[in-house]
Amino acid sequence: MMATQSSLRSRGMELLVSYHQKPSVRLRNQLVQMNAGLVRKIAHRVSHQCAEPYEDLEQIGYLGLIRAIERFNPNQGCAFSSFAVPYIRGEMLHFLRDRAGTVKIPRRWQQLNKEGQRVREQLTEALGRQPSDDEIADVLKVSVNEWRESKLAAKNRLPLSLDATVCQQLDSPMTLGDTLPDARYQALQVLEEDRQQLQRALNQLEDKTREAIEYVFLHDLSRKEVAEQIGVSPMTVTRRIHRGIQQMVGLLHPQVMQSDP
Repeated sequence: MMATQSSLRSRGMELLVSYHQKPSVRLRNQLVQMNAGLVRKIAHRVSHQCAEPYEDLEQIGYLGLIRAIERFNPNQGCAFSSFAVPYIRGEMLHFLRDRAGTVKIPRRWQQLNKEGQRVREQLTEALGRQPSDDEIADVLKVSVNEWRESKLAAKNRLPLSLDATVCQQLDSPMTLGDTLPDARYQALQVLEEDRQQLQRALNQLEDKTREAIEYVFLHDLSRKEVAEQIGVSPMTVTRRIHRGIQQMVGLLHPQVMQSDP
């Protein structure tokens, strides 16, 4: 087993050296396959501490892995796994920060809170004062307790901070701050640039593929709900998401696509 692991690490470093010298999609995909277990491991850990599905975190994690592959310099003497983990975790947690919440809120409460805010504005204008919880609940046709619970859940759904714990394991507590690479990475600036590039790439996708990705990652719909929205099967939605992410990678890294033999 140890010999096999050693040979795999040796093979992985050979591929990384080859990719560093002459990038290609073929080599990159081999490296992604070889390190997919690292993405899955991190996705499992993070999924236990947030409301997002494991599958979505895994897909986002692959973008971080690809960035790590592209930025890794084998001449620096660093183990690739140690180098890649902050990129993978950082991509997932940046995604969670954009989704603005780590507390799992029932969908009914999310909808109720949204409708309640609209009712509050209408009653404030009609009454000339802030309405009471009883008045809002009466319009919503729910109990006061249910309205207050949904309001409290939304209030507690705070954005992640650098001190937020995302892994509760005693032997290796992990915070958002821990996921950021060293200062040379210029993490926040690069992530902001990446987000803008992702949006531009997303806008270039075929309509239904773009809609599938937006519904799942931006509007918090399940694959079944997305299937009903765009008139395809849930399996087709999953395939569109996978294909769309691959297309986005190609759009984000055209120089690598062009260098593929």
